[in-house]
Amino acid sequence: MRAGMKIDQLRDATIEVIKNLPETCSLEEIMYEINFTAQVLEGLKDEVEGRVISTSELLDKVSQWKSK
Repeated sequence: MRAGMKIDQLRDATIEVIKNLPETCSLEEIMYEINFTAQVLEGLKDEVEGRVISTSELLDKVSQWKSK
């Protein structure tokens, strides 16, 4: 979890995710959903703080990585 993310926000989102999972889901599925939720929250925080790049910039970076 990134240093600036509020633990309360992650906890509340995690509780909601778990409430919406089927009772038969595995621990692995629960952990996957928690991790996914944390990544989404981090991405939204990055967007708000201007830490984003365009799709074309991303594709340029990937092309550079592949050529190395």
